[in-house]
Amino acid sequence: MKKEQWGTNFGFLMAAIGSAVGLGNLWGFPYKMGKSGGFAFLVIYLVLVVLVGSVVMLGELGLGRKTGKGVMGTYLEFSKKHAWMGYMGVVSGFLILSFYCVLGGVVTRYMIGYAAQLVGAEGFAGQGADFFGYFLYSPLSMVLFYAIFMALTLTIVMGGVQKGIEKFSSIAMPALVAILVFIIIYVACQPGAVEGYKFMFKPDFSVFSNPEIGFFGVFKSAAGQMFFSLSLGMGCMMTYGSYLSKKENLQKNALIIPLADTTIALLAGCAIMPACAAFGVDFSRGPGLLFVSMQTVFENMGGFGAIIGFLFYFLVFIAALTSSISILEVCTAFQIDKDVIKGKEPNRKKISFIYAIAIFIFGLPVALDALGSGGAAIMAPFELLGLEAGGPGYAMWNDCWLDVYDLIAEGILMPIGALVMSVLIGWFWKTDIIKNECELSGKPFVGYKFYDFCFKFVVPVVMAFIFYAQLVDFFS
Repeated sequence: MKKEQWGTNFGFLMAAIGSAVGLGNLWGFPYKMGKSGGFAFLVIYLVLVVLVGSVVMLGELGLGRKTGKGVMGTYLEFSKKHAWMGYMGVVSGFLILSFYCVLGGVVTRYMIGYAAQLVGAEGFAGQGADFFGYFLYSPLSMVLFYAIFMALTLTIVMGGVQKGIEKFSSIAMPALVAILVFIIIYVACQPGAVEGYKFMFKPDFSVFSNPEIGFFGVFKSAAGQMFFSLSLGMGCMMTYGSYLSKKENLQKNALIIPLADTTIALLAGCAIMPACAAFGVDFSRGPGLLFVSMQTVFENMGGFGAIIGFLFYFLVFIAALTSSISILEVCTAFQIDKDVIKGKEPNRKKISFIYAIAIFIFGLPVALDALGSGGAAIMAPFELLGLEAGGPGYAMWNDCWLDVYDLIAEGILMPIGALVMSVLIGWFWKTDIIKNECELSGKPFVGYKFYDFCFKFVVPVVMAFIFYAQLVDFFS
């Protein structure tokens, strides 16, 4: 079977940037910045993108293109003893997509709600900013919109690399940026918005002296956000790299993707933080910032709020969808590689459908437990295990299925995967393996000593810290 490839480098970049740009940028980045001191968080985040994000990105793209296979096939190409790393990537993607599509369904519902308001209908059942809690306790609605978002993800992946993923991403990502810029311009014109910009960009490191957060609290938050925002550690970039032509400049692409991802995260902050400042919403509202806080902002905008609300959730919807298709592609490519190794002709549509159904079933507890808010349609993990809320063992399982899946995938498997990959490249396979792959395009590998140092020392230390911090957070 001939290996699929991207039709153009632009199409690859839009797909890869779309994979990186998701709820982590438009949800995680603003609220974590809000809780972690604004400018201080931003500075640490940018440093980590340079020293860690761009390096791991190059490693994953390089290994994927070298082997022409997904995450499992790539590690098997080197040695069967590394197969466990491939399985970790696939399991990570499986678990993440099972809750990511639930959140994507919530975003879809909000987008439709504001679309209804545009034509004069009641979009949020008369609940206003309380709609988020109301919606979580509607099992039928949660599952319905979860299914809709999963079906859209499946349809695009079924179309293949060029006709599905690349075609959608090439339209969706420019549209996302255009909508985001429009919202930024509108928000910038609102009285009081300047305070949001000051929070983001005015030098202020007072958060480091806050005993509840401190330097390591900010570092931990920025490191985790950087790593997960760039879709590293679960094989997305390795899989997308496997479809990349040998003539493309690998090193340039590995710099463009983190740069674009960071730029869009900053643009999201420039839309959300000034909006919160203009309409009196607390920056540090936490995870509810994307739904409860922003709905409050749009309600305060008056008649124009429905238009801005629809555009905002439409761009979040696009970001979520471009990320979800990359995660499903990790699972699909895994099975395609297995079939090719066995000499079988893989059926992409059948494979992606089977994985989508399995992931959907696995994600049902996330859709039904109302994020662990008690009295939901299904018991939260700690209830299922007979643990008392707040009692011994409760923290180990936290209060919702999303947290459990998140701990296993993003808290354990992904950091370990990135850590081991960097150690293998830096100390066992040697960084020449990436250098040689990059120079196939005819361009010299720039900054070899920098990448060599980061692969050997910086990335392993930061990944170990992220792993430790995730566990401490979950079990405390």
